[in-house]
Amino acid sequence: MDDRIDELRAKREEARQGGGEARIAKQHDKGKKTARERIDYFLDDGTFHEFDQFRTHRNHTFGMEEQQLLTDGVVTGYGEVNGRTAFVFAHDFTVFGGSLGEVFAEKICKVMDKAMEVGAPIVGLNDSAGARIQEGVGSLGGFGEIFQRNVDASGVIPQISGIFGPCAGGAVYSPAITDFVFMVKETSHMFITGPDVVETVTGEEVSFEELGGAVTHASTSGSAHFAEASEEEALDNIARLLSYLPQNNVEDPPRIDPWDDPDRDTTAAGEIVPDAPKKPYDSTTVIDEIVDEGSFFEVHEDFAKNLVVGFARLDGRSVGIVANQPRVNAGTLDIEASEKGARFVRFCDAFNIPIVTFEDVPGFMPGTDQEHGGIIRHGAKLLYAYAEATVPLLTVITRKAYGGAYCVMASKHIGGDVNYAWPTAEIAVMGPKGAVNILYREELADADDTEARRQELIDEYREEFANPYTAADRGFIDDVIEPAETRTRLIDDLEMLLSKREEKPSKKHGNIPI
Repeated sequence: MDDRIDELRAKREEARQGGGEARIAKQHDKGKKTARERIDYFLDDGTFHEFDQFRTHRNHTFGMEEQQLLTDGVVTGYGEVNGRTAFVFAHDFTVFGGSLGEVFAEKICKVMDKAMEVGAPIVGLNDSAGARIQEGVGSLGGFGEIFQRNVDASGVIPQISGIFGPCAGGAVYSPAITDFVFMVKETSHMFITGPDVVETVTGEEVSFEELGGAVTHASTSGSAHFAEASEEEALDNIARLLSYLPQNNVEDPPRIDPWDDPDRDTTAAGEIVPDAPKKPYDSTTVIDEIVDEGSFFEVHEDFAKNLVVGFARLDGRSVGIVANQPRVNAGTLDIEASEKGARFVRFCDAFNIPIVTFEDVPGFMPGTDQEHGGIIRHGAKLLYAYAEATVPLLTVITRKAYGGAYCVMASKHIGGDVNYAWPTAEIAVMGPKGAVNILYREELADADDTEARRQELIDEYREEFANPYTAADRGFIDDVIEPAETRTRLIDDLEMLLSKREEKPSKKHGNIPI
């Protein structure tokens, strides 16, 4: 028995060594952790249980039969993150460059299947050269099997991808299907085709970082939600993100012991919003004043900055936050903001996370580039996402709510459960200036002092129509509240809505305007 135990321990040590000391050193020289180092850092100490560490590839061509390395380039298993179960797989770049073969794919599929059976999040730490060329179509088939599981798991368990090295070709589509993507600046890259191919086909010269780096995908393409300064920061923030999420789609999001006074006065939030309807301000400062102190965790911060999304807590309960950002393009909704918001709203709805919307929107972004780019179709995605949501929807109109954008931002008309307005709110078909120019066109043309008369009419229109009380009279706004009481009202309403049950028409699925 002792000999067998010694043999077991030797094999475990062999598996832990991956591709050997030289390749591990090369990984470190690039400023990157190994697969096991990432898992050890991410999971609670001593909780990792590994699957399939003794598996090797079955390929016996191109000299591969002589390279039987344990784990076959991916480490899989489960452990705990802050005391909660999570499944994980991590590509091991020291073994065949982390390239995916049949056994590699089988290991990932196995851990994904188990995560769905158990009902726990799956976190994939990607660092791979892509498909293993020596295994041909079998490697491509492995990608397909993983993609199918990504789709099956979507909306069932949270799926999070960390990109900690190269991720190219077909391999990028698995992270693209997952719910959130983390990248690391300078060391991680995602692209369909690399810089050499781009130059060959188009003549365009582009660097790895410009083409598919973390900053590019977090700010320009929107393919990454986070661009972190280091692997440690990325892993820390994946753990933080999980703290807001339920384990699966049939659980409620976790509530932690509240540390902030639920009745705290939020007068300061109202003081941040200027009276002047066109004056910019930072909506994240308003959010910070109202939610539990220090709890706001912004998602997709560098993409479509005219809309803010993220997670926060109200009296210890997880909520999703959606807010227009007046300091960027006046907070208008454009193509990218609509897609960003729709994606986030649908995630929250899938995982039973109530949504709090802070609205200050002058409308949809005008212009031929937006119209020709499909703002009608893309804007409808946000409308669709809110309208199909069955989680509690709480909305606060802090200043402007004009035109169709008023309807889209979780209005009462598309399912808002509790809709408030601050006294500063202006709710109208369009802004006072535009309305006056249309309604009083002939009078203004004949006026002796056109600008003075226009301003007079604007002031009259604002006082009579662009206020929250007309909407409140129609029941479209449940109450006009003081900024000071916003936090307390939202916490009370959230408690009331926890038992909300809404039945939608039976159907296979809707047809969102993709």
